[in-house]
Amino acid sequence: MKIAFFGSSKVSIYVLDELEKAGFIPTVVVTTPDKPQGRGLKLAPNIVKAWAQDKSIKTYDPAALDVGFEKTLRDEACDLFIVASYGKIIPESIVFMPKYKTLNVHPSLLPRYRGAAPLPTAMLDDAKDAGVTIMRMDEKMDHGPIVATKGIAVTEWPTYEIFEEMMAREGGRLLAKIIPDWVAGKIAEKEQDHSAATFTEKTEKEDALLNLSADPYENFRKIQAYHEWPQAYFFADRNGKQVRVKVIQASFEGGKLIIEKVLPEGGRAMAYGDFLKGNKA
Repeated sequence: MKIAFFGSSKVSIYVLDELEKAGFIPTVVVTTPDKPQGRGLKLAPNIVKAWAQDKSIKTYDPAALDVGFEKTLRDEACDLFIVASYGKIIPESIVFMPKYKTLNVHPSLLPRYRGAAPLPTAMLDDAKDAGVTIMRMDEKMDHGPIVATKGIAVTEWPTYEIFEEMMAREGGRLLAKIIPDWVAGKIAEKEQDHSAATFTEKTEKEDALLNLSADPYENFRKIQAYHEWPQAYFFADRNGKQVRVKVIQASFEGGKLIIEKVLPEGGRAMAYGDFLKGNKA
């Protein structure tokens, strides 16, 4: 069976790793174009393209999923498309192209948390009844019928990076498990309850502002949810100037938020206690 995989991020890599372990190596990988990176701003491939090239897998990185690329993809004659954190809207003409359609790995129990930021939103909501969904894609975002789900109970919120990897790998394992039955026609897809759908919005830098006088547990969840980007922050007065201070490590114990490590604007990472001492000086 020939598989085309669409992805462009770390989530994509985690899913690819789990598929590879189960023997499902894509024939083709579709990702996003090379971008300037490093001090010299030289064009470099993203991590998904690098992963594929390392395994001698044919890659495409079109700037647009236009008619020309659709023809190229059709010529590949793949049986199944898989999408995991691709980052672009895929046209209906591509979604329905392969014999076994297009499956998407989504890090929530659909129809909850559709959209751009399901994981940080779940963390902010303290939704510990988390899970992953394998969905057959249709013409609308996160709207297609459900093929499989797996619930994942969360006891304590880790940092976003840890939560993201856990959910992506669970999604990859679930996908690998159901592919044989899916292509054999043994799985009956289930329409989502669209009336119960909830939606998430793209994270903005301003969303990460902390109010240290507010609920400490809410602040802790915000710190964990935005740990990778944009990083939770507050403003502090230093020598008569308002300075942005990012919180890079914190814990929550006994109903209290414990800030452990911060990064002041224009400074270096330091223990929060040292920052407070310097702030009083």
